[in-house]
Amino acid sequence: FLAIHYTANINLAFSSIIHITRDVPYGWIMQNLHAIGASMFFICIYIHIARGIYYGSYLNKNVWLSGTTLLIILMATAFFGYVLP
Repeated sequence: FLAIHYTANINLAFSSIIHITRDVPYGWIMQNLHAIGASMFFICIYIHIARGIYYGSYLNKNVWLSGTTLLIILMATAFFGYVLP
């Protein structure tokens, strides 16, 4: 559905998103669902971390450090893929 409206050209990428949200039927719903879904994903991540802190999972250093590493990679991926471009 969206593949016919998408362009990989860096100079036209912003115009492509504007076109999808304004001109494509229900494009604005897709944009809102994407934003809400991303926010809910990060809320679930934070709830998962809070649960680990509550139950004392930080006492198991190997598991805690691997989870922290995954969180840093997740945040870096979100930053480099969404914020920077």
